[in-house]
Amino acid sequence: MTTPHQQPQAQPPGGGPAAEAPSTAQAATQTAQPLSYTKPPQQAPAQPPAQPPAQPPTQPPGADHAAQYPPPGGAPAGAYGGGYSSPIPITRTHLGHAIASEWTKIRSVRSTMWTLSIMFVLVVGIGGLSAVGRAGEDNISMPMLSSGLFGLMLGQICIITLGVLVVTSEYGTGMIRTTLTACPQRGRVLLAKSLIFFLLAFVMTTVACTLTALIHHSVLSGPVDRLDYGYTSYEESVKAGEFVVQDGEWLGATVGAGLYVALLGLLSLAVGALLRHSAGAITTMMGVVLMPLVIALFMVGEAMETLREKMLEFSPLNGLASLYLIPMQDDQDASGWPLLGLLALVTAGALMAAYAMLTKRDV
Repeated sequence: MTTPHQQPQAQPPGGGPAAEAPSTAQAATQTAQPLSYTKPPQQAPAQPPAQPPAQPPTQPPGADHAAQYPPPGGAPAGAYGGGYSSPIPITRTHLGHAIASEWTKIRSVRSTMWTLSIMFVLVVGIGGLSAVGRAGEDNISMPMLSSGLFGLMLGQICIITLGVLVVTSEYGTGMIRTTLTACPQRGRVLLAKSLIFFLLAFVMTTVACTLTALIHHSVLSGPVDRLDYGYTSYEESVKAGEFVVQDGEWLGATVGAGLYVALLGLLSLAVGALLRHSAGAITTMMGVVLMPLVIALFMVGEAMETLREKMLEFSPLNGLASLYLIPMQDDQDASGWPLLGLLALVTAGALMAAYAMLTKRDV
């Protein structure tokens, strides 16, 4: 018989001998634990989450802005899809936006600064050296400001190159796609490029030519009013040994030369828009400027005399030289303004062709 605090010996399986009973000391130290049941604490029933107080429906984001700035063109308020509305006011684009964009592009490109700087150095530097070289000569048969032509003949190449790059650089980099996406009116893009480039080229070239003319006048002559000495014409003053400025020479050597070179650059821009390739457009413009004069120099014989004279007369270099009152033919009118008007007509025709091609092509 066992006591309540003792448990029976466990029998090994298979009827083997019983395991060795614990020692008396171990049995004495073992204390019996009373069997008892502890009821777990009851948890409070889970309460459903409190519902937030109902709020009145609010307007979608940007609804107040959409009401303040409706879509352009009288379109309904949801014509462009729901959701976000830009905080930037929606305004109709115009030519001023395109002009601002083109001005930002042309002034932020390094090639513009370098090209115009080289042009300025060539025109003023070579013109100044020519004036110093003529200071000790007795020959005063050429007009006083005519030496400024030498530097401008090289400086115009920089303006021609810049005019081509204004358009073809965007085709080369793929930027033209972004430009036409931002301004789908392609005629507006071409007009903005033409205005910005023409004004920039005209101002820079005119400033360089004016500075060159001032250097010539200060080195080669005294006051401009030396014609008041009683000479009735420039030829009589030359015979008398006076070195003076002819009538209209200042205007042609400054404003006229600036207009002529700027128009050549604008013609280059149109050729660049037509060809869409920098090297091809620059090569084409070099041929337009130089080839008529070069070909005319190699035309010999009476049969080709008439063609030779026409090529010399209407060559771009002769038009520029005529503004300095040094035409390449003796029987030609010394004024270069008619040739300047002819160049303006050719440039306008090239720009219209560029506009037609720009609107016809995909890009």
